[in-house]
Amino acid sequence: MHWPFCAAMDLIFEGGAMRQFWRDMRGGAGTVLAMAAAAGLSMCSPVVAQQAPEVTGKVDWGIWVDDDGCMHWWADGGLEGYMVDRVYPETGKPQCLERNTCLVENTDTLFATDSSQLTADGRRRLEDFFRTGGAFAYAIYGHTDSRASDEYNIRLSQRRAHSVAEVARSVGAVVQREIGFGERVPVATNDTAEGMQQNRRVEVVCYKW
Repeated sequence: MHWPFCAAMDLIFEGGAMRQFWRDMRGGAGTVLAMAAAAGLSMCSPVVAQQAPEVTGKVDWGIWVDDDGCMHWWADGGLEGYMVDRVYPETGKPQCLERNTCLVENTDTLFATDSSQLTADGRRRLEDFFRTGGAFAYAIYGHTDSRASDEYNIRLSQRRAHSVAEVARSVGAVVQREIGFGERVPVATNDTAEGMQQNRRVEVVCYKW
């Protein structure tokens, strides 16, 4: 039987991805994972594959960046998924990117009240930012003031984060996560108009080497 593992390994180990995977896996805890992968590959030998029907599924793979900026190899064949830490071959320590908030934009300058549709000027400025941001990946977080219900504010901030994320993707940027926090993470009091204006914002986090 041609396991989903075999299909995932076939794709990960093609060309440059194969070389990078083995470089990442050498040394430290990665040695154990590499040996396990090698053992798994032995079960995916041509002799076994010749007895199996043609595999017509698709395996997606890539590098996922967690909230702390650390990277992980992943592969997903639809039925099963696999993930291992991306580590430095010499030390076995995780490879992590620098994480910093690189843009805080007041939503009054990007959206009309109660809207998640970007203004023409807001879209243009975001396109310029993501074209020149130079980050490996981005996280986008939406926030509101405390007017309206908590549920409504969560939905609105999520839609706004998604609108900003779509602009990033449209110019080729990688967005790892988009989350709407609503009114739950204020940076100022919601008892004044000035404070509420500060809380209505979109934050962009950059992950860089």
